[in-house]
Amino acid sequence: MFKNILVATDGSKLSAKAVQRAIDLAETLGARLTALYASPVYTLQGFGESMAIEAPYSRKMYEARAKEGADKILGAVARKAATAGVKLSGVHAYSSLPWEAILATAKKQKCDLIVMASHGRRGVSALLLGSETHKVLTHSTVPVLDIR
Repeated sequence: MFKNILVATDGSKLSAKAVQRAIDLAETLGARLTALYASPVYTLQGFGESMAIEAPYSRKMYEARAKEGADKILGAVARKAATAGVKLSGVHAYSSLPWEAILATAKKQKCDLIVMASHGRRGVSALLLGSETHKVLTHSTVPVLDIR
């Protein structure tokens, strides 16, 4: 049925639930797993009166720290997948909009299912806070499994 499952993770307890479900599904189906962690794009902190206020560290330092964080989170997913005998590819992307990184990775890696966690917000809180899951559901051309 599904041959390459994308699971998006941010390292939270909620996304750990989605990771475990994705691993279980991949194991059952004999599918491979692609795990994605998206770091925000490096930006300046802001602007003062007619001059930029520099970020507290350089782009190079930021990217090194982002890579360390991604390696830690994706490494945990890799260990769980290995224990289950599931083949895994880890992807670290930079994006200010995680939902776009999820869709771009799904397309590039030829994933046929996206698994991700959702807080299940509704009503005004969903409208005000937005939802990465909602945006993925709205724009995805492949099925999305929403874990709550």
